[in-house]
Amino acid sequence: MVLIDVDGTLVDSVPDLAYCVDEMLIRLDMQPHGEAAVRNWVGNGVVRLVERGLTNDLDGHPDPELFNKAMPIFNELYSVHHSDRSTLYPGVEEGLEFLQQNNKIRMGCVTNKAEQFTIPILRNLGIHDKFDTIICGDTLEKKKPDPMPLLHASTQLGVSPEASLMLGDSKSDVKAARAAGFSIICMSYGYNHGEDIRRYNPDAVIDSMAELPDLLDI
Repeated sequence: MVLIDVDGTLVDSVPDLAYCVDEMLIRLDMQPHGEAAVRNWVGNGVVRLVERGLTNDLDGHPDPELFNKAMPIFNELYSVHHSDRSTLYPGVEEGLEFLQQNNKIRMGCVTNKAEQFTIPILRNLGIHDKFDTIICGDTLEKKKPDPMPLLHASTQLGVSPEASLMLGDSKSDVKAARAAGFSIICMSYGYNHGEDIRRYNPDAVIDSMAELPDLLDI
């Protein structure tokens, strides 16, 4: 089984997320931050993204009243503009095709993004039907870096963790994979709050999913 993250692995979703964060801030009479800032904040779900946008701080927590005003604005914006500017990374289609060619491999998508955004994005980008299971940030009680989503997919698809691989881009993916007993390959180009993913010692780091045939003996 191969489980694949969405933001920063399959999809460069920052352009849409940045647009929605900045438009939210403008509506709140606050200063927008731009795409470069938002790129360092993605990876822990939209609640944390909105909190970071409101405080301009990776570890920030805004005033609850401000957050309660901002969150519905962001959700309204992102429900409409979730895939206007988002694109598949180069090599994603080749990598997915390689995995699909082996009928022994089960393929899933595990993301911290809420289902209401994940499913339309995957459909609009033409890859929704490639996955045997899609587990979103609100599917279960816990999300990555907790191993629960990975172990849920393992049970759901009937594949042991020892025979499973996580493909992601962040320390959350690495921590979840290690805790679940999965192998873990990370993308060099993803979202990891500005840190080099190699610091977290995944089993391998690649620049494109098109490199998977060189790494996997399947």
